[in-house]
Amino acid sequence: MTSTNPTAAFFDLDGTLIPGSANIPLAKAAFRAGFMTPSELVRDLRNGVSFLLSGATDERSAQVRDRILAAVAGHPAADVEALGDTFLPALVASIRPQLEPVLAQHAARGEDRLVLSASPTEIVSRFAHEAGLSHGGGTTAARDADGVYTGQLTGPFCYREGKVAVMRELAAKYGYDLATSYAYSDSASDLPMLEAVGHPVVVHPEPELREIAEARGWPIIETSAVPRVSLRSLKGWLTLATAGIRSISRFGPRTAT
Repeated sequence: MTSTNPTAAFFDLDGTLIPGSANIPLAKAAFRAGFMTPSELVRDLRNGVSFLLSGATDERSAQVRDRILAAVAGHPAADVEALGDTFLPALVASIRPQLEPVLAQHAARGEDRLVLSASPTEIVSRFAHEAGLSHGGGTTAARDADGVYTGQLTGPFCYREGKVAVMRELAAKYGYDLATSYAYSDSASDLPMLEAVGHPVVVHPEPELREIAEARGWPIIETSAVPRVSLRSLKGWLTLATAGIRSISRFGPRTAT
């Protein structure tokens, strides 16, 4: 059904609408349902911490995609869809307070609000529905005639340029004009998404995206007084701090003479 208003607002999910990654509660639910091993759960939780600190990376995103596809292969889609029952209410409740007036403003203008994420479409679309938003788009796993996952993708991986492809599919389906539309994201990996619309907005951005936004004069929505830092910078700081502690330990405390 074509929207009566050609202007839409596209929101990235992880780190933008919500403060963390939807893949963390998804991984926990998948582990409890027997879709992944303890070591795979630990790996996903570790990636989730890295995401909170420094944002998404191509390598980690591809690893999560491949692991999800492998985990669901041979399982009925209904079983994966049911995983959302255990964590989606809490995920919806975690929408950033700073984004609520933004969502309300778009709604007041009659503009559709959409969620885009590299997470499975089944989870993203349910999140959008339960949050009272218009539509949700994500990464879609192929199913056979019996509704069982094949382990392959159907459509693009909803990440970087793939996310733009999903945006354009939704725009064609619902009649949106991307030139008048808005896009919100926290990550430099979503630069193609932000550049695809007439009104890009960044939300508590990772360092690289903050630099780009400031250089281009894009609006920045701050959600914390503490800016995000790159994982490389954090590792460097920890290395220096560790070296300093070892140096102090080696020479021992100074005593007055």
